Amino acid sequence: MDLARLQFALTAGAHFLFVALTLGLATLVAVVQTRATSTGSPLHMRMTRFWGQLYIINYAMGIVTGLVMEFQLGLSWSGLTEYAGNVFGSALAIETLVAFFIESTFLGLWIFGWNKLNRWAHLALIWIVTLTAYASAFWIMIANGFLQNPVGHVVEGGTLRLVDFGAMVANPAAQVAFLHILSGAMIVGGFFMAGVSAYHLRKRTDEQDFFRKSLRIGIGVALPATFFAASFGGMSFETLQPTKIAAWVGSPERLAEAQAQMVARFGPGDYLPPVEWVQGGGLTMVILFVVMMLVATVSCVLMAFRAAVRGFRLWHGLLTLMIPVPFVTMIAGWIFREMGRQPWAVYGLLKTADAMSPVTEAQMRFSITAFAAVFSVLIVINYWLLARHARRGPGAVALGDRPIDAPVPAPTF
Repeated sequence: MDLARLQFALTAGAHFLFVALTLGLATLVAVVQTRATSTGSPLHMRMTRFWGQLYIINYAMGIVTGLVMEFQLGLSWSGLTEYAGNVFGSALAIETLVAFFIESTFLGLWIFGWNKLNRWAHLALIWIVTLTAYASAFWIMIANGFLQNPVGHVVEGGTLRLVDFGAMVANPAAQVAFLHILSGAMIVGGFFMAGVSAYHLRKRTDEQDFFRKSLRIGIGVALPATFFAASFGGMSFETLQPTKIAAWVGSPERLAEAQAQMVARFGPGDYLPPVEWVQGGGLTMVILFVVMMLVATVSCVLMAFRAAVRGFRLWHGLLTLMIPVPFVTMIAGWIFREMGRQPWAVYGLLKTADAMSPVTEAQMRFSITAFAAVFSVLIVINYWLLARHARRGPGAVALGDRPIDAPVPAPTF
């Protein structure tokens, strides 16, 4: 069981990193292209192409990690899918058929529609991509929210059956978590844009005006997003399981009380989550969140001084170093959320030990090695591609290399 949990933690966590940047960058690209389309600004159109290319790289690699992760549900967790698949599987099906397919289709149109579509139609495409990305994340969180707080179901023949789809969608454990995740993704995207821009400003590369504006946009999104993330994070504590709250508080009295309540409800057993993981993930999330808020606040103040934006190299270096911090923060928060649910796969209904597939230890060792190897390669490739294209700057962008409204050259014979 520990190997199966470790495998899912590694693959889900790795995929989550791609998703966070995808959601954040999609929004920023859509906002920048809106400015470019409405004002006709060539600079903002070039910004759209540059940041859009980085978004496409991350999106493509994220698809691969998502497909690989899906295989795990049947490989390692057939007990979960057999018991509760009729319920939370509906949310996953909607995410795949409606959100993901539409998102991918319209992203393809956006990529290949440069210089071919009316600029307003092309702008509409990226907003559809962004909104369907939100929808995809929403349905994933609906499925996860059911595992955290199962509602809208009945038990028939030893399996769950969905009877109230509306209750599952309105589940507060999913709704608040989705808004918290979305806010976190804006922080990831904002700090990524600010960090890459700060790198170029510090190196005194060309396109200084390009990256000054990009830095302002990145910080301008990241700062308010931290306040939204804090608000929704605080609200999510109202939906936490008693055992997770007890583990977070960590007092022996609260832990003993939570354990006694669970024994009275479900019979003998150990119902406490791993306290060290819950506290470690939660504390890491809170500490790094405070760091991000301080850096974003100070950066917002410094942006008021033109000299600082142009030449404060220490600040530029700090912003570049901040790029991975939001990723670590989100992973820490995910650890807090998921480890706090243990020992339940579906809280109060199905234990993690009963959710596993009937696989041998040797098979699990082989699969976790294979999955870890594949995901390590994908992460390294994604990092290399993002770093390479980010360093090269807007002058080397291939996406939409001719402005949308430029006349099509006449054919020559």
